[in-house]
Amino acid sequence: MTAGGSSIAEVQQLLSVLAAGRRCAEAGTAFGDGAAAMARTAASVVTVELDPVRSRLARERLAGLDNVELLEGDWQALLPSRGPFELVFLDGGGVKHEPDEHLPHAVALLAEDGLLLLDDFTPGRDVGDRARAAIAAHPELVAVEILTTPATAAIVATRVGAAS
Repeated sequence: MTAGGSSIAEVQQLLSVLAAGRRCAEAGTAFGDGAAAMARTAASVVTVELDPVRSRLARERLAGLDNVELLEGDWQALLPSRGPFELVFLDGGGVKHEPDEHLPHAVALLAEDGLLLLDDFTPGRDVGDRARAAIAAHPELVAVEILTTPATAAIVATRVGAAS
């Protein structure tokens, strides 16, 4: 899909809608387009990028957006102390490649009834997709796949039954 670059326009629009009035987090800032899309409507956005070059470019892209905080490093180390969040956009951070290892950390960032968004899926591809299966099986998530374009999909999940 984006191969680690910017979020496509359709995902940016989805982010703007889902972020409205919410405290948001993003793992995998890349060049800052997703964070900028959320910032249009969000109460606040905390975004984390591991790569120093991308982080520098994103900082330039996000300059002047008072409701965005950009952090450089590992999202699993940096986001928990700033949560819980009402929307978490996982645009990196290994969840799609190692969901058993990373999905519990992402869910822990969510407030009850919080939303989790992952993009860059191939529509309807169930076979061999460990991330899709892990999200569907997670006891605290209810998820749906939505088309972002005819050739791409995103998964939106809400956290239900969160431990108090």
